[in-house]
Amino acid sequence: MKENNYCVIMAGGVGSRFWPFSRNEKPKQFLDFFGTGRSLLQMTIDRFRPIVPIENILIVTNVVYRDQVLEQIPDLRASQVLCEPARRNTAPCIAYAMARIKAMAKGRHANIVVAASDHLILQEDKFRDVIVRCFNFIEKNDALVTLGMMPTRPETGYGYIQMSVEDSGSATDSLCKVKAFTEKPSLDVARKFVESGDFLWNSGIFIWNMRAIISALHEHMPELAQKFALGEDMMGTDKEDAFIQDMFPTCPSISIDYGLMEKAQNVYVMPSDFGWSDLGTWGSLYELSEKDESANVVLHSDAIFYDSRGNIVTLPSGHLAVIQGLEDCVVAEANGVLLICKRGDEQQIRQFYADAEMKFGGKYN
Repeated sequence: MKENNYCVIMAGGVGSRFWPFSRNEKPKQFLDFFGTGRSLLQMTIDRFRPIVPIENILIVTNVVYRDQVLEQIPDLRASQVLCEPARRNTAPCIAYAMARIKAMAKGRHANIVVAASDHLILQEDKFRDVIVRCFNFIEKNDALVTLGMMPTRPETGYGYIQMSVEDSGSATDSLCKVKAFTEKPSLDVARKFVESGDFLWNSGIFIWNMRAIISALHEHMPELAQKFALGEDMMGTDKEDAFIQDMFPTCPSISIDYGLMEKAQNVYVMPSDFGWSDLGTWGSLYELSEKDESANVVLHSDAIFYDSRGNIVTLPSGHLAVIQGLEDCVVAEANGVLLICKRGDEQQIRQFYADAEMKFGGKYN
């Protein structure tokens, strides 16, 4: 039943790889990248509305972004925005949301999907069909399901999931047991993964029921599970905020992949292909955007190119860039910062961001 479906959207990151467009005061999940009038967060909420009641959607974010969430999603109640007092990666974030949903469900069965606020999905109907199929599976199976994307290129910026088709057991034809998780590989390893046909991109989208995730947390992350168990009776009450403020900063900073998914034995993957992108870098935005005859991309602003190709340019609306002799670069200007760097070196943008913070005391972050 639809009322048993819940959604958790993680929206607490600062998006430093999209600096200077994404800034501390307004990170990428609150920005309209494509000029559609909808931010990435709003697009994510819209994506889940047909299959999850709005009252069953929770946003987990940093406390400093609470008001922006409520401003962008006006039909959310304030209680549906879970505020982290400190950044502690995805495992504590998810554990907090599970504790709240457990209180909301009041012993009823709960199907839960967990997703990030900065993914782009091109075929949304197909995406929802996949989520519903996973809901149907975990309705009857205490399994931890993740979505694996069919790779289209040897990407070094994503983690990978190795399928074990022969061990699929009681899963449906489309679901496979997970053999192994691999963090971001080198280019040579990524090529071998893609060529083998056994590996999928790790989307970071999870589907499970309440029994399965609570059991897995207690088995594989007992210290974290125990911290939230101490506040079980406070979830959804006026005591919750004080409990979280006091306890959450003591949680380890660890991802759900490393802390739980890589250790559990009941993990399945759904091979999927619905036009997914982790919109995490300028390069991923470039790949998704419309290009001119010289493979240049221009967003929000205007540009004239001479002997230039393979660039992505974004300036404030009403600004013009005239570019000559530039290839495969990011040219981005926002709020007093101009960034020009090679698209192939975009993983260094986090370092540029950190260096600017160190040199100018956060003035440009």
